[in-house]
Amino acid sequence: MKKQEQYSVGIYGRLSKDDIGSSDSSSILTQKAILEKYINDNGWTVYNCYFDDGYSGTNLVRVR
Repeated sequence: MKKQEQYSVGIYGRLSKDDIGSSDSSSILTQKAILEKYINDNGWTVYNCYFDDGYSGTNLVRVR
């Protein structure tokens, strides 16, 4: 059996255009849940989470 690689990974999510103007960014929460499951299923660990909450992918300006 092949040994599985161990990674420490970052989660990145961004606001869906469907959530623009909404006070609750449910797409961010959904993205985080899906990515955390994938990470856990692969035996990896989460290093940090990064989110552009309030900034759609159609907006190239990012908060620094």
